[in-house]
Amino acid sequence: MTELSYLSAVELSSVGTPTLWGVTIAGVLALLVLDFLVTRRPHEVSIKEALGWSAFYVALPLAFGAWVWSRYGSELGVQYLTGYLVEKSLSVDNLFVFMLLLAAFAVPAVLAQRVLLYGIAGALVLRAIFIALGAAALQTLDFAFLLFGLILIATAVKLLRDALSGHEQEVDINKMRSVRLLRKVMPVVEDYHGTRMTVRQHGRRALTPLALVVVAVLATDIVFAVDSVPAVYGITEDPYLVFATNAFALLGLRALYFVLHAALSRLVHLGYGLAIILAFIGVKLGLHWAHGIWPGVPQIPTLASLGVIIGVLVVVTLTSLRATRDCEPGDTRVVTERH
Repeated sequence: MTELSYLSAVELSSVGTPTLWGVTIAGVLALLVLDFLVTRRPHEVSIKEALGWSAFYVALPLAFGAWVWSRYGSELGVQYLTGYLVEKSLSVDNLFVFMLLLAAFAVPAVLAQRVLLYGIAGALVLRAIFIALGAAALQTLDFAFLLFGLILIATAVKLLRDALSGHEQEVDINKMRSVRLLRKVMPVVEDYHGTRMTVRQHGRRALTPLALVVVAVLATDIVFAVDSVPAVYGITEDPYLVFATNAFALLGLRALYFVLHAALSRLVHLGYGLAIILAFIGVKLGLHWAHGIWPGVPQIPTLASLGVIIGVLVVVTLTSLRATRDCEPGDTRVVTERH
């Protein structure tokens, strides 16, 4: 066994016991079931309801972080909080894409939260798969950290190009592969039929627009999973903490969407900030890989990473608000200025 592969195996030791994994997964499933029960009767979400659920889904991960800190020490506590912050910031960009998809498919306001919930459930499943694959790669491949770092740097370059070109604003339903494929397989009716995915029309089963938008949202989940899992592995190599940060960041998206809906379009510089954060974590992973081969190569401490991430998010938020100070929230002019 090489020095680096030995190092990787040791650093992948996890605080997640079978009992802790079981309790956590059961808790996540219970919260998902609760969300589905809350949305079983489609309705427009009031700001009061959205703020209440958002407060709950912010307090819960912070309380869990305090427990990790007290139970396992400050190092793992900082790793968890930093990883959660990274995932939450990436999830805000995820929400912006969801907002564009909901608008492109003309989703009725009463169905928006159900679409978001399907997207969140799909994202959780995909993240779990990618987390397992990532852990296996880190345990078996000496260059896994370098590979993850290169993926993040490539993603950062793409985000920067999209931000500069405004490409991230473009959502053409007719060009989406998932939509074209579904339309080839089954007919699609023009109108929504509540929460139903299919209806019978002229004696034949047909898809509703809701099915199309759900599949489109799930397709974007795959892209975000490829980016977010390596990003949080750049903060902590504990698969349990990686799963916990992803789960807590995703669970609150449904409520957060309705809280931030009017303000999302004003975050015109978020793409730049995320590009910087992903590139920074990519470099951090590359240095970590190099340190395993050449011990003299410095590494970036997790606490320093936390400071950089918070600083970047604060700066891009302030510059975004300043750039859009003369626009009303939700103004289409704001969206066109996002690049």
